[in-house]
Amino acid sequence: MLDFFISPAHAQEAAAGGGIAQIVMLVGFVLIFYFLLWRPQAKRAKQHKQLVTNLDKGDEIVIGGGLVGRITKVSDEFLTIEISEGTEVNVQKNAVAAVLPKGTIKSI
Repeated sequence: MLDFFISPAHAQEAAAGGGIAQIVMLVGFVLIFYFLLWRPQAKRAKQHKQLVTNLDKGDEIVIGGGLVGRITKVSDEFLTIEISEGTEVNVQKNAVAAVLPKGTIKSI
């Protein structure tokens, strides 16, 4: 009905330009996802892997469940930690949340 105001050729050009805008938006969303979610998570995973590989006998650690103890034995997959005199617990290496400074257990 209003074809005499806008020629069909101009309408088709506008629709073609919309496809490029959608691609730019998609690329923008992917970049936002990468920098806000994926990259920080990969960084944390790398730091945790380094923490786990550097564990050694005598280190004082806290595990994910909140137990604090001193490492008495290190194997490939598991640690044995002493949580009190004569009480030892086996835990997976991946359960370690943090390495504590020396002397932390005595101050608790």
